[in-house]
Amino acid sequence: MRDVREAWAAGTAQVRKWRGQPVIVQTVRAAAAATVAYVVALRFSPEAAPLTAPLTALLVVQVTLYSTLTTGIRRVNAVVAGVLVAIGFSVLVGLTWWSLGLLILASLAVGHLVRVSEFVPEVAISAMLVLGVTRIGDTAWARILETVIGAVVGLACNLLLAPPVWVGAAGESIEDLARRMRRLMRRVGEEAADRTPVTVTADRLHEARRLDHDIVDVDAALTQAEDSLRLNPRVREGLLHRVVLRTGLDTLEICTVVLRVLTRTLTDLARTRHQEPLFASHIGVTFERLLSEVGDAVVSFAVLVTTDVSRSAESAESRLASELTAATATRDKLAQLLLEEVQRDAHQWQLYGAMVTEVTRILDELDMEHRSRRLLEELDRCTREQRERMPRLDRLNRRLRSARRNRSAPESRAE
Repeated sequence: MRDVREAWAAGTAQVRKWRGQPVIVQTVRAAAAATVAYVVALRFSPEAAPLTAPLTALLVVQVTLYSTLTTGIRRVNAVVAGVLVAIGFSVLVGLTWWSLGLLILASLAVGHLVRVSEFVPEVAISAMLVLGVTRIGDTAWARILETVIGAVVGLACNLLLAPPVWVGAAGESIEDLARRMRRLMRRVGEEAADRTPVTVTADRLHEARRLDHDIVDVDAALTQAEDSLRLNPRVREGLLHRVVLRTGLDTLEICTVVLRVLTRTLTDLARTRHQEPLFASHIGVTFERLLSEVGDAVVSFAVLVTTDVSRSAESAESRLASELTAATATRDKLAQLLLEEVQRDAHQWQLYGAMVTEVTRILDELDMEHRSRRLLEELDRCTREQRERMPRLDRLNRRLRSARRNRSAPESRAE
């Protein structure tokens, strides 16, 4: 009996793990939606094999509800536009080699006019399929019906089988990026405290450049998370979540650029030093400690921007503040040591000054006051754009809020 419970618990844990994988979730949802769409289309479509319905459901069902809804609307528009173009050509010219060329040209142009985005080729495909059959009217109606069935089933699949909110996966990607940055910083600091040849510093420069590819992957994960927050009834304050994550990634991206510049500065310094150490021993130790503290602050910042629970957020904020304070003190100590070094030998003062400036830029980007201002600015910008894009909805929301305030005012006076 105990073995059965352990096996059941292990199986449940594995299923829960699979549900967190975007590829598995997308595969199961798409297969289920396509099958249901085909069964429904068999009942209502005059075609013997209504494969347009499962094809539409397969293309419409996406990982998030927002992308499913927008994709379904664009695909239905594309199919309807293609069918209308085909009907017009069938009435005027019929099917010939030159009319086919004109049909494709007109369909692609119409696709761009109706703004169906990635489904522009679908307009031409629908037009060619409809024009190539004998019974234009029946085929056109069947194709539109099957497309609508597939789109509706795809949307219903995401409504009934609610897609997960991918904020957790995006947060893990952001934290993983921060930890890779910390590892690189520590490695650079350890090597800078010793005799470092140019080849080693050049390798660290290439590693810093490869972080740009990591930024692209994290941005894709964050975009998916932002889509999962849109039109999701399970999420409150979705705009705030999106802004917090997006501004956090923007900060890490700036820090990545500055880290790349810092490794380039160390590479230039290694070229001028040849086989000599980059710094004197006491300066190297301070520089190593500084990069270690800055790396810890980067990770704490990533944890802060990806933490939802208020108590955990307060802990991450206090830890980040203490690490920034320690890093700032070490930065000041390093600047003083480098100043004394420049006073003895002013040959490398530009590179020394550049290193201090680059570290200072990272600390400024991680500063809590700077982040608060950045959040407020981004929230104001997003709110303003939303009001400008949907003025009627904004006026309705203001009226509802005003009505709630008016109702609550007499109750408070009565109390």
